[in-house]
Amino acid sequence: MRLGRGWIGIAIGLGSVLWLMPVATAQDAAAADKAKIAAGETVYNTNCAICHGDNLVSSGQFPNLRRLTANDRAKFDTTVRNGRNQMPPWKDVLSDAEIDQIWHYIRANATEK
Repeated sequence: MRLGRGWIGIAIGLGSVLWLMPVATAQDAAAADKAKIAAGETVYNTNCAICHGDNLVSSGQFPNLRRLTANDRAKFDTTVRNGRNQMPPWKDVLSDAEIDQIWHYIRANATEK
């Protein structure tokens, strides 16, 4: 009978840990997203704001990045890496991580979530 109670205790303890894991994982993900957004703002301000505007507010001469939707990710990546029209390619200037950070900053401030 004691062996049975021990296993029950282990099962309850393990169940409690597994039940709380999604909360911790969600908090870690939110913190990572905030860090990525903040880093993206820095990279944007350093490399993109001169054309696309401070705080993502375009003067109208260049595309308004706040209008990008979640479905525009591949187009965004291609355009940043390879350039398009007046925009030069940034593949030799920005790392994949920096491009990802800029994307997270844009999406966090997008007009359409």
